[in-house]
Amino acid sequence: MFDFFRSNIKLLMGVLLVLIIPAFVLVGVEGYSNLRENRDIVAKVGRTDITRQEWDAAHRNEIDRLVASMPGIERSLLDNEASRFATLERLVNERVVALAAEQGLLIATDQRLALELTQDPTIASLRRPDGTLDVERYQQLLRAQGMTPEMFEAAVRADLSRRQVMSAISGSVFLTPTVANPALDAFFERREVQVAHFRPVDFRAAVQASDDDIQAFYDRNPQLFQSPEQMDVEYLVLDLAAMVSRVSVSESDLRVFYEQNLANQSFLEQRRASHILLTVEPGSTAAERATVRAEAESLLAELRASPERFAELARTRSQDPGSAVMGGDLDFFARGAMVRPFEDAVFALERDAISDVVETEFGFHIIQLTDIRQPPVESFESARPRLEQELRQQQAQRQFAAAAEEFSNRVFEESDALTPAAEALGLTIARANGVLRTGPLDAGRDAVLAHPRVLQSLFSPDSIRQQRNIEAIEVGANRLVSARVIEYRPSRLQTLDEVRSDVRERLIQQRSLEKARTEAQERLTAWRDGAAPALQSAVVISRLEDQNLPAPALTAALSANAGPSTVAWTQADLGPEGVMVVRVNRVLPREAPDAVQASLERGQLADLWGQAEIDAYLQALRARFNVQILATRTTSSS
Repeated sequence: MFDFFRSNIKLLMGVLLVLIIPAFVLVGVEGYSNLRENRDIVAKVGRTDITRQEWDAAHRNEIDRLVASMPGIERSLLDNEASRFATLERLVNERVVALAAEQGLLIATDQRLALELTQDPTIASLRRPDGTLDVERYQQLLRAQGMTPEMFEAAVRADLSRRQVMSAISGSVFLTPTVANPALDAFFERREVQVAHFRPVDFRAAVQASDDDIQAFYDRNPQLFQSPEQMDVEYLVLDLAAMVSRVSVSESDLRVFYEQNLANQSFLEQRRASHILLTVEPGSTAAERATVRAEAESLLAELRASPERFAELARTRSQDPGSAVMGGDLDFFARGAMVRPFEDAVFALERDAISDVVETEFGFHIIQLTDIRQPPVESFESARPRLEQELRQQQAQRQFAAAAEEFSNRVFEESDALTPAAEALGLTIARANGVLRTGPLDAGRDAVLAHPRVLQSLFSPDSIRQQRNIEAIEVGANRLVSARVIEYRPSRLQTLDEVRSDVRERLIQQRSLEKARTEAQERLTAWRDGAAPALQSAVVISRLEDQNLPAPALTAALSANAGPSTVAWTQADLGPEGVMVVRVNRVLPREAPDAVQASLERGQLADLWGQAEIDAYLQALRARFNVQILATRTTSSS
């Protein structure tokens, strides 16, 4: 057969061209691309799509932000299905607001963008002492985040447009005391109540469950006794943190790394300088610059004769308003903080020395070095633990990129087992038994299996049927996992013998609860008709002081139609905890807040009102732009 292919390769290529070219003519390259991408669309907003790639990237960024703000938290606790869908909802909301801004022509101008950037504290930290932006550091900061200045500024501009839309909604909320006080008084109202709790446990002794009753309950409720769908799984994890511990560093490598760190520490040296600046207007002629330079040379000669007058002359002659009032003092700064000619001159001076005239884009400077602050040099022995860890981390990071590619390739190409990948990379295969669609039984040890994409892949029909390795999935920063099904057990109805004790307990609880509810209703009817109630001692409750009342009982008590002298009866269903009968003896006014507290409460109410307006507006926008959420949740209850 292979000989036939080799002998007729030109013929086969012709056939393929005949088949493929008309398809491209009819559908187009873009059509093929769209067909592929459609499988990854998770939401539609108007005519725009949100792809799974965008969703994953946005969610990773959100998790990174949360991990950075909460050091020490386990990443897997934040990365779950609920948080993923919250990210998707946020993306959808951003899109609909952006469309609303576009339709409303709410565009951020260049002036508004510039003002926003000047108010950003991170960008403000990149400014030089003369107020100009260090463009190189600005670009480095953005490159570290995978962005160009154009991308960043476009994102800021889009955010400004969205904020214009939302501020128009939230800013329209204004509550006067006349409007706010009745709502606040009702919310903080207090009530004196008495309760009686009818618990199922108090009626268990009167409940019987015969074999026939148990059989009948089992037959009526088969859905309660289904064993959950589950599987036994083996899995393999490639983790940068684990690689770090296996990396070995030699003594010579540590010595070289230490010397490199000493060189880097030289950049931490800080110098304190004062300067006198004679400015030159942009576009000045050579003659005009020469005149200013001559003035600077004259001033320098005066300083050479009387160096102690530097501060005095800086106050009277320097044209730098920021430092002149300080006698020219610029405080301490490190390399990279000043323009290059100025920096080179400062770091070439001896302490207390005065420079020659230094020309920069701002004019002509005369500089005096007033102090040097050099960090202490750390010895090799004291730095060794830190440097060894840093070097291990660096080497492991370099190795991880290659290992990740090999890991992904091996689990895919040799998909019958995880052993080849494990042996090639020195990893250990782990096993988890009884994994459910909702996650592993031991969520601590087998946390990587709780990732939604891992569970989705494991419980896919192909994975269950073929028992091959799933693709390598990134479950965290520098962390990959692959797994395969060892044994699959579908959901099934357990036999009565297997679950008899469970059936009996459920039946007794159900009947006990029914008796508690019946008794509660009978007592409530009698007490309303005037019978002497057997209630607990009276307590005063409010939304701020629940007196340990269960939430349903608190809601029922505060909702009952009672007044200052009107008694009201009600009851609250507490689910498996039974029923609570509530008597509201009287309604008490709230304690009057002071002026500061009253103002704070009105502000909080206005914020809540504004948020409700925003939520309603977002729902209206979703309807207007025909939002469709196409992603489905991967977990289900068993």
